[in-house]
Amino acid sequence: MKGFIAVTALALLAGCSNFNLFTPAEPTDSWTSWTCDSQAKVLWRYTDASREAVDVRLGGADQVYRLKQEQGASGALYSNDMLAFHMKGEEGLVYWVATNDLIGRGCHL
Repeated sequence: MKGFIAVTALALLAGCSNFNLFTPAEPTDSWTSWTCDSQAKVLWRYTDASREAVDVRLGGADQVYRLKQEQGASGALYSNDMLAFHMKGEEGLVYWVATNDLIGRGCHL
């Protein structure tokens, strides 16, 4: 019985050797916060390394809009059937797609 406990303990230690409790976790909430000329707050982040989609939150609300990259004349245009987010350099523009109502322009850090 003592041999079984010793083997089990060694197996557990070997399995946990790659698990480091002292390494800080990567931040999961890496939102970029921009303020527009209309004082609207836009929080956004890329969904993955390919930068083909972004998540956008308006005014710090809980609702997240997943926008896919589309062809644009210049910069990067992300949209869905509700919201559009256009970035060029370090500035952005956000508007409602259906009504073409501007939420904010000149959005930046």
